[in-house]
Amino acid sequence: MNAYAKRLMWPVLILVALIAVNIITTGIDFIVPSVNDDRLGGAFVNILRRSAPLLLIALGMTLVIATKGIDLSVGAVYAIGAAIACQMIIDSSDQTAAGLVFSAIAIALVVTAVIGAWNGVMVAYFGIQPIVATLILMIAGRGIAQLITGGQIPKVQDASPFTELGRGAFLTVPIPIWIAALVLVALALLTRRTALGMLLESVGGNPEASRLAGIRSKGITVLVYLVCGLCAGLAGLIGAANLGSADANNGGQWIELDAILAVVIGGTALLGGRFFLLGTTIGVVIIGTLEDTIINVGLSSQWQFTAKAIVVFVVALLQSPEFRGWFLKPFKRKPAAPATAPAEEAVAK
Repeated sequence: MNAYAKRLMWPVLILVALIAVNIITTGIDFIVPSVNDDRLGGAFVNILRRSAPLLLIALGMTLVIATKGIDLSVGAVYAIGAAIACQMIIDSSDQTAAGLVFSAIAIALVVTAVIGAWNGVMVAYFGIQPIVATLILMIAGRGIAQLITGGQIPKVQDASPFTELGRGAFLTVPIPIWIAALVLVALALLTRRTALGMLLESVGGNPEASRLAGIRSKGITVLVYLVCGLCAGLAGLIGAANLGSADANNGGQWIELDAILAVVIGGTALLGGRFFLLGTTIGVVIIGTLEDTIINVGLSSQWQFTAKAIVVFVVALLQSPEFRGWFLKPFKRKPAAPATAPAEEAVAK
């Protein structure tokens, strides 16, 4: 079994265990999808649909962490993207105009990408620690979103095409799932079918060696933060479209922590270097499934944060070679002592 398969084995087993618990408590319908009104539904499909914004942010976070960085501002960027799009739509005379909705979405994505790039510039060119650079925007970002909305919660009409981004379906599959899947495939192709993935791992694994090798590490750093900001903005649009409104105070709140948890569960080390987009995806699904599991087994919703911490702790231990070696040591058979040859016995006598 190669290293990649070993990294994914334990998250997959945890996910299978959670699904099994839900099937036992709620029945096989938990995993079997259904089609109602030409729309794919069911408990597990709903988990995937709700997890789409988190997956987008976690994918961007994976690339940032691969370069030995962190982005704590994604929740605020989520709120800014949602605020820009919703405010533009409600300020118009016709919220159902497709051109207006497209413009609002495009402007929101451009702004959030620029914000992400600014984080990258702060880290790469100004030498500010990633946690500090992004913490600044994490604090100020929600204030910016409130200034955009005037302290109100702009509500978009249900008839607006914008709401289809979060509530619609294409070929019966919810659009948020389509968007998240397309972004996952695009990033996987870019990082595994081109040299970009190797360059990311080089920058994160040994920045000085990559610099001496002629790799433009600063440009790569700005790029990954730009992608992370873009993913956060897209996640904010999906969240706002699903609710039909933008809440600058609560939209995307603490989603950055869930994104980091998903990345860690998926096997990507916070020290930079090797990263696993598929592992991150499994981590996101684990978090979404865990939230439903807590309710299905009859526990209070207050257990949510504790349960997430326990899952991360268990997965981290299972992925640790040192822990596995220590835990399995009593079960390993000691090698038998080699038999003494007859000639050697005679000499000894």
